Amino acid sequence: MENKRTPLANVLIIDDEQGLADLISRILELEGFHLFKSYTAKDGLKTLMLEDVHVVISDVKLPDISGVELVKLIKEKKPYVEVINLTAHGTINDGVQAIKNGGFDYITKGDDNDKIIPLVYKAAEKALLQLRVFNLETRVAGRFSFKNILGQSKAIKSAVEVAKKVAATETTILLLGETGTGKEVFAQAIHYESNRKTQPFVAINCSSFSSELLESELFGHKAGSFTGAVKDKKGLFEEANGGTIFLDEIGEMSLDLQAKLLRVLESRSFIKIGDTKTTKVDVRILAATNRDLQKEADAGHFRLDLYYRLAVFPIQLPSLNERKGDIEIIAKYYLKEFADKVNIRISKVSDAFFNALTQHHWKGNVRELKNVIERVIILAEDGVIDVNLLPIEFSAVYVDTDALDLESIEKQHIYKVLRHTNGNKTEAARLLNIGLTTLYRKLEQYSIA
Repeated sequence: MENKRTPLANVLIIDDEQGLADLISRILELEGFHLFKSYTAKDGLKTLMLEDVHVVISDVKLPDISGVELVKLIKEKKPYVEVINLTAHGTINDGVQAIKNGGFDYITKGDDNDKIIPLVYKAAEKALLQLRVFNLETRVAGRFSFKNILGQSKAIKSAVEVAKKVAATETTILLLGETGTGKEVFAQAIHYESNRKTQPFVAINCSSFSSELLESELFGHKAGSFTGAVKDKKGLFEEANGGTIFLDEIGEMSLDLQAKLLRVLESRSFIKIGDTKTTKVDVRILAATNRDLQKEADAGHFRLDLYYRLAVFPIQLPSLNERKGDIEIIAKYYLKEFADKVNIRISKVSDAFFNALTQHHWKGNVRELKNVIERVIILAEDGVIDVNLLPIEFSAVYVDTDALDLESIEKQHIYKVLRHTNGNKTEAARLLNIGLTTLYRKLEQYSIA
């Protein structure tokens, strides 16, 4: 039985000289490449789109489209594909121009047959590497696209539509909404819909750092500028250069640091802590807050000039309570996601379960709903999802015929979670969304070993 080896790469030859195309094809097939042949640029482009091509070898002089122009068209359609041009005597300038247009290299017809094999090897190696990067970037962009923002309500569709329109611009955006409404999800989608999508997306929560540490995190510092600064450090603005920086909870930033941020917005430059030189950056700024910055500015807690610079294009994200019709859609998505993670097959979800979710007031919005679904899947031993798996705050629909008092319900719930974590109290406290000290107090109260 013939043992067929995997092709080194797929090569498309575009040349109206059939004899030369056949000769090159045979040479490369003997090396282990898989070949396609076209005799016009139009047919070549069709093959490019239908087949998994990695390298194109194209004549500069084609009957329908210039080979130099063809390089541009190929790169527009499949940027990872490498193009080698074949030039006749006297057309080397065309080959040079093709390289300027994004071509890999050129060879002269008849004189460089001994060069074609190593050249194709190099082009194929580069193309396959670029294809892996391209596929990775495509998967990342798909993961953070607007398509993954769940919901069919008018409120969420309106927010997505507005965000899509502004994404392709360089405009500074201020995302407004309650905690857990998905502001970072929107920021990521805006970045990956923008012209900066292949550049870094950097996010920071401004409420997670003291003013001094936040300044160092954002702008970096020079060695020796303060105690503990043992070496130079690049800040997140530098890390995001060419891309997007997302400043979450911008309302928590100190007034002094707001002044420095305002300078970045105005001049695209800043001075690192302990430095004397200005650092220039090209960064798009997206910001988010759950506060009313206009009121904060009126009260003297936020710079009014910074507010106006940030709120060039504000987008209000609806709370989950404003789009109750989306709750079942979101819940179904996370039920599947978490069930797949722990390899549980969901056999049934009761209507009462979805009704309980819809009736609940979601203070933490989508983030809270996601956490509730994660806990439900962990406790679902038989694949049946019902209201008895919901946390205690859903007590209006949480009924156990063997134990109707609140303490018994709480005790049973804690016991179930501990059984799931194999007695790991730290993990149990996390899932219960309570402090470890609180858990220990309740274990003693209910005499749970």
